[in-house]
Amino acid sequence: MAENQPAATVEKAKPKPHRPTDVLPPYNVVLLNDDYHTYEYVIEMLGKIFGHNRDKANTMAEEVDSKGRVIVLTTHKERAELKRDQVVGFGPDFRMETSKGSMSAIIEPAEG
Repeated sequence: MAENQPAATVEKAKPKPHRPTDVLPPYNVVLLNDDYHTYEYVIEMLGKIFGHNRDKANTMAEEVDSKGRVIVLTTHKERAELKRDQVVGFGPDFRMETSKGSMSAIIEPAEG
């Protein structure tokens, strides 16, 4: 190596201009009431699928029973679809003979 050659220079990468990240629109996962599942089933299902603690799940079970529906999660569309599918695939409530399948859930755009 020749002694008089300048040391290699390292160019720093230029930062990319800042662009706002596209925000995914929020969707609600809505649990619908029926007469074929116990409170205990709803509480257990909400805990397993959504990670809700017992108190929060119980409050949601009371709301779905009294109002016919309850928002159990607000998230982006793909995750909302996954969680809805997990609800409808959870299976019947073994505590009730009349329970032949899972509860129903829908997704809908969250308001503003």
